[in-house]
Amino acid sequence: MREMTLRQVEVIRAVMMAGTIQGAAKLLNVSAPGISRLVKYTESSLGIRLFERKGGLFVPSAEAEAIFEMIHQVYRQMENLNGAVGALRKGEDVRLSFASAPSIAQFIAARAIRGVRQRFPDLFIDLNILKIEETTDYLLLDRGEFVIMSSAVDNPALTCEPLARGRLVAIVPDGHPLASKPTISVHDLAAEDFVGVHPDDPYGAALAKPFRDAGITPRYTMRGRFAQTVVSLVRHGLGVAVIDEFSVAEVYLPGVTRRPLTESAGITAWVLTRKGRQLSSFAEYAIDRFRRELAQAVARDDWGSPGG
Repeated sequence: MREMTLRQVEVIRAVMMAGTIQGAAKLLNVSAPGISRLVKYTESSLGIRLFERKGGLFVPSAEAEAIFEMIHQVYRQMENLNGAVGALRKGEDVRLSFASAPSIAQFIAARAIRGVRQRFPDLFIDLNILKIEETTDYLLLDRGEFVIMSSAVDNPALTCEPLARGRLVAIVPDGHPLASKPTISVHDLAAEDFVGVHPDDPYGAALAKPFRDAGITPRYTMRGRFAQTVVSLVRHGLGVAVIDEFSVAEVYLPGVTRRPLTESAGITAWVLTRKGRQLSSFAEYAIDRFRRELAQAVARDDWGSPGG
């Protein structure tokens, strides 16, 4: 006696539902002779008569009643399985947790998440905003699958992969004398009230590097911890700043004029994960969306235009 296959279960149920070979063939969108052959083969291999032929109809035989009940159960389970697969494909009842540095979360993260939601419309997303010193605990305690940071973390338990290399740009208040220049140098900024991040911070150190390389110390009048704070202070006319392009990667940024920095300087966006952890397909897709959005931000080259 051979075991029944899922295909045989599907065909036998179709014949039972339709009552005829032709009807079953229409239900399954296949040829009638193929259905007839499979029914005969199944009865022969099982050694059981599954149907009585009465007036051109196929009626379940009395001795096969228990088998047909089991076939119904199998089919319902397959429907449940297909439903679960469909729900998973859309992200239903699934949570994706990850985190981002504030500078990348400001604009890039929203665009990346928009792409993820378009692909998985029912996926619940838990986005955390972290300082770099919070990254290790977040990943090692499995609070999320990955973190997008503007600095790498030196920890043997973590994996750091570069996603994109972005530029540093100068930002000044709209209407500032430097706003008329196509590019702005650190030498131009040295005489201005300067808003920055403390250079002891890894992010602040990256922003201060072009000044260090030029042997210049900015005239700090205030400092902020995060990129959004720096941008806000500049927008309100409280000074000028150097910032990474991801923090100002928006088409319209009222109150702030962005200009390329004359000196070549950049910052790398990294994705950090716990070493050895298998990422979900949702996390892998989200990381790819971040990679695409970061690349698009880097590709922009029109900050020299008026109002840019």
